[in-house]
Amino acid sequence: MTEVERAHADLAADGTVLTGVPTSTSAMPSLVLRLLRHAQIHDGARVLIVGTGSGYPAALVAYRFGAERVTSIDISLYLTDAAAGRLATVGLQPTLLAGDGTGPLPSSYDRIVSMTGVRPIPPSWLTALRPDARLVTTIAATPLILCAVKNTDGRAYGQLAWDRGIFTAADTPSQNPSEAVPAVAEDTSGEEGLSRFPVARIRPFSDLAVMLELAAPGVRHNYEEHADGRHTIRMSHPDGSWARATACADEPSPVVQGGPRRLWDLWDEVRHDWLLRGSMPAYGAQAVIESNGAVQLSRGTWRCIVQ
Repeated sequence: MTEVERAHADLAADGTVLTGVPTSTSAMPSLVLRLLRHAQIHDGARVLIVGTGSGYPAALVAYRFGAERVTSIDISLYLTDAAAGRLATVGLQPTLLAGDGTGPLPSSYDRIVSMTGVRPIPPSWLTALRPDARLVTTIAATPLILCAVKNTDGRAYGQLAWDRGIFTAADTPSQNPSEAVPAVAEDTSGEEGLSRFPVARIRPFSDLAVMLELAAPGVRHNYEEHADGRHTIRMSHPDGSWARATACADEPSPVVQGGPRRLWDLWDEVRHDWLLRGSMPAYGAQAVIESNGAVQLSRGTWRCIVQ
């Protein structure tokens, strides 16, 4: 197996399978390929890659469709400079820009493919898309891949793919690291109740975790197993809401929660809805991207606004 074949199969140099959550385009090359396939790039298209990273996505598109048709932007000058050097060694010179890929863009494009997660969709992307141009991105903090085509009314219409892809959220100058969600203290007092569902781990990017993220963006959760067989989940949110539950096996869960919202009640609603439907309704949902970047999702009777 060649090095390229091994990379596309997500194998390490020693042949072992790469595991974990990908944090960059170099962590999972196969995901880059899937997003580029969703973009349906054609000969003559002008393509913008948001998130230069190692330069791998830009290299693939430049090699196939011509470097003069490809622009890539990344907030890190170091990354764009390093990528330019790598690409030059293989004779490729696409346009690489250092800047905020979620802000104003320098031109218009037939395809915009984002290698970072966003929420909401940056309005500048809709502005830079030509009519009938296609956008592909992942929704931040979820594995949902959004594919949409710009309409003459300024909005974009499409759907969430029957596919999964996870990237870290877009890193922009406006992000404030001090806005981290505080941990829920063990002795925090609040409203007590009883959940009919057991304490179960909210695994990152599982269907249930994604539904919770869509319902209450930014919820943090921590899972702990105790030596006596009990399990504890703690949840917190930037708005000050929090919840805590401890139980053993499949017994009903005593819950304590407080703040502006009842996070555990919301979590129970998500699980109840998931059980009734038998699946997560987001996959395959129709999507409308408004000019302000909000995304209206719908599938059957299910509705959600991502903003």
